Amino acid sequence: MTVGLFFGSFNPIHIGHLIIANVMAESPDISQVWFVVSPQNPFKKRKTLLHEFDRLDMVNAAIQDNFSMQACDIEFNMPKPSYTIDTLTYLSQKHPDYTFKLIIGEDNLKSFPKWKNADQILRDYGLYVYPRPNSQPSELLEHENVKVIEAPMMDISATFIRESIKNNRSIRYLVPSAVEQMILSKKFYL
Repeated sequence: MTVGLFFGSFNPIHIGHLIIANVMAESPDISQVWFVVSPQNPFKKRKTLLHEFDRLDMVNAAIQDNFSMQACDIEFNMPKPSYTIDTLTYLSQKHPDYTFKLIIGEDNLKSFPKWKNADQILRDYGLYVYPRPNSQPSELLEHENVKVIEAPMMDISATFIRESIKNNRSIRYLVPSAVEQMILSKKFYL
């Protein structure tokens, strides 16, 4: 089975994330998409970044009826900071029958060579790239292990959603209704 790994803070998960994940899951090469929720960042204020378990719960609520998607808390128990290559290596050891691909936005390609063990990630895992607004051109688009997936250009930001909540504006249609209900009932981001 080939699994696409979609890393992020998902603070909160929103429709943009889900659309991209769904497009990736529908790709003929990928069987499932796992949302790898990044743990609490000690440099961000608690007000800005919800606790990792709350964000994981929102991801689970968002994808509860989609069997081609799964929430992954693998980084919660890994040494901090957890580098992508370390997570990929650990998952490969834990699931030797799976093939893992890294899902990233086109806007991350320019800086990708600066990632820890970027060459190894490219060689052993490969990248599935989705389009992003204002992306700078990258030579990596020509790399044999980089596959650009045709997907809608999404420009929905979790920052906009959090600001909307703070300013008592509706987030309907920006997040799944189950996520909206969790945010409102637990008074997240206020």
